[in-house]
Amino acid sequence: MHFPSFLNRSAAGIVLCVLMAAPALPAHAQAPAEPASASASPSLAASPALQAPQALTAIRPPVAATSNPYGLRALWEQGDWVAKTTLIILAIMSLSSWYVLVAKLIAQTKMGGQGKAANQSFWAADTVRQGADTLQKGSPYRFIAESALEATRKHDGLIGQVDLNTWVTQSIERAVATVHSRTQEGLAVLATVGSTAPFVGLFGTVWGIYNALVKIGASGQASIDKVAGPVGEALIMTAIGLAVAVPAVLGYNWLVRRNKVAMDTVRGFGSDLHTVLLAARAQRPPEQA
Repeated sequence: MHFPSFLNRSAAGIVLCVLMAAPALPAHAQAPAEPASASASPSLAASPALQAPQALTAIRPPVAATSNPYGLRALWEQGDWVAKTTLIILAIMSLSSWYVLVAKLIAQTKMGGQGKAANQSFWAADTVRQGADTLQKGSPYRFIAESALEATRKHDGLIGQVDLNTWVTQSIERAVATVHSRTQEGLAVLATVGSTAPFVGLFGTVWGIYNALVKIGASGQASIDKVAGPVGEALIMTAIGLAVAVPAVLGYNWLVRRNKVAMDTVRGFGSDLHTVLLAARAQRPPEQA
């Protein structure tokens, strides 16, 4: 073997290998570009245009509830001093009626408890004086008993010329009438509110509609969106007036009914007391009755 020929064959083999390997190089050179295209595909998949409708509804922000532009707040802010004064009057009438309603309900409940205590303790006493002392101070039943005792003690002089039965009867009736007057206190407020609140609200409605028509005429726009707001705000006045009047009327009727039941018990107590006093007067001196 000659050395130069060996080199020639070796060089020819190397060149052949290089030529055979040359077409595969571009393929390897393009390999790093594939991740780039792969990385680009997720961005395309993440675009909003390619997402499913369910995903869009899931990430959609909640719609904020719009406030009523024609409510009480708008009525107060846009109303003049007449409308605001009308609202204040209606608020005062409502507060006063509810105060009277609650106060009278408490007083009637207390009076009912005093009537039960009087029936249990008064008639079990030995004398009318002892029975009156067992009753609670400020109780209408104790007031009637003490008024009757006072009448028996003062049955002298000119009054002594009147029959004792008639004098004691008149004293007890006056005491019962005083108790009845006290139970009627505050009911006039409910009657007044119940009868006048609708008209006060109607006045506010008329005034509000008048101002609304003036504004509409001045602006020259009579579309529904320009008319509905001011007129609707004015009509709120009528609704407020009715909301103030209805509880006052219902409360008045309810309290009057409860007063009637309570006064029936008071009158029965006074009638029985009258009988006991006459019997005690016939048996012993009035100081010991």
